[in-house]
Amino acid sequence: MNKLKDTDIQSAIGWVLRTGVFLSIGIVLFGGIVYLYRHGNEIADYHTFKGVPDFVRTGANILHGILTFRGRAVIQGGIVLLIATPIIRVLFSAVGFILEKDYLYTSITILVLLIIFISMLSGHAG
Repeated sequence: MNKLKDTDIQSAIGWVLRTGVFLSIGIVLFGGIVYLYRHGNEIADYHTFKGVPDFVRTGANILHGILTFRGRAVIQGGIVLLIATPIIRVLFSAVGFILEKDYLYTSITILVLLIIFISMLSGHAG
């Protein structure tokens, strides 16, 4: 059986980070093109403040907006993916530590994930 090396795990983590960043850049760029195609000729009204529309506030609405090709929702989806990329990296690190049977770093990584998820769910993420 071929033993997993530390460099293999580091390579996989690097691949996850690169893929997440490049994919999110592509999605945001595509969303910007869709947005400009649909709204590029509109004149901006800076006299009244219009907040964030409802279709980019929740995950379900963002997904629905992406499926209906709304530019802002596609951009928001790319930004969410960019924010999720380091969290996915921490998950990959935890899996790597589990495979290496390094229980100290596994527990630390799971604690970090727990802190991230508690912060996200409580609304105190910054």
